[in-house]
Amino acid sequence: MLGAPVDHSLSPVLHGAAYARLGLAVRYTAIHCEPVGLPAMLARLRTEPGWLGVSLTMPLKTVVLDLLDEVDPTAAAIGAVNTVVVGADGHLRGDNTDVAGITFALRRVTDRTPRQPMIIGAGGTARAAVAALAVAGCPQTAVVARRPEAAAELAEVGERLGIAVTGLPWELLATGLPAGPDLVVATTPAGATDPLARRRWPATSPLIELLYHPWPTALAATAYRAGARVAGGLEILAGQAVGQVAHFTGHDVPAGVLFTAGQAALEQRASPPPGDDHATAHP
Repeated sequence: MLGAPVDHSLSPVLHGAAYARLGLAVRYTAIHCEPVGLPAMLARLRTEPGWLGVSLTMPLKTVVLDLLDEVDPTAAAIGAVNTVVVGADGHLRGDNTDVAGITFALRRVTDRTPRQPMIIGAGGTARAAVAALAVAGCPQTAVVARRPEAAAELAEVGERLGIAVTGLPWELLATGLPAGPDLVVATTPAGATDPLARRRWPATSPLIELLYHPWPTALAATAYRAGARVAGGLEILAGQAVGQVAHFTGHDVPAGVLFTAGQAALEQRASPPPGDDHATAHP
C-alpha cells in the first residue's frame, strides 16, 4: 500500500490474513509515498514484473486519477481511487473499494434500503458513503456539513450517481440527532461528534461509524446503549480489503477472516509491553 503516513496502517495485517487463508504467496507491505513520488512509483508498477497492484490511502486517492489508464465509473464519479490493479503490458486500472466497505457495513446494520439516511461530515469518505447509498438504491440522503460548499460538492457527486443530496447545517446537531433518519453514517474525525453523543439516540437509527480506534467511539457507545445496531470502521476496513484482494487475485475471502485479524492486532497494540505502563496505542 502507498500513502503518507502508512506506518500504523492495519492493511498489511488484513491482507496478510487474506493471502494466508487463500494459500497464496502474495507479499503486501506499506510503502511511504508522497504525492510527488507517485508518478515514479506507478512507473515501477508498469515496468517491474510481479506487481499485482497497490492500495492507496490519503493523500494519494485523488492525485492518482490523472495518472491511470482506466478508472472505474463509480471511482471517477466520486473523484477518488483507493485500488490500482496492474494488467497486461502495464495497464493500470483504478477502482474504489471504500464503497464496497461501507456497503458491507450497511448490510450489517440493516436488511432494508434506507429511505431517509443521514451522513455526518462532507470529506472524502463522505463521497464513498454517498456512492454506497446510491448502490443500495437509496433515493436521497441528507448531509450535515460544517461548510455549505462541501455539501454542495457532495450534491454534485450524488447527481452523477443518481441520488439526491441535501445539505444541512452543522448547528443542527447541537440539540441532538434530528427526528427521522433510518441510518446515520458518521465520517468525521475523532471527537467531532462527541457533543452529539451526549444527546438522546433513537433505537430506530442504525449507525455506521467510520472510526475504529479507540473503539467504541463516544457516538457508537451512545447508539449501542440506545439499542441501535452499530457497525464500526474495522468492519468497513475489512470489507474494502476483501474487494482489493478480489481485484488483485481474482479470489474471494470471507470478511470475517480479515476482521478477526484486525481485532487481534488492535488488541495487541492496546496492550502495553511488560514493565511499560505508559505505552500508547496507535491506529
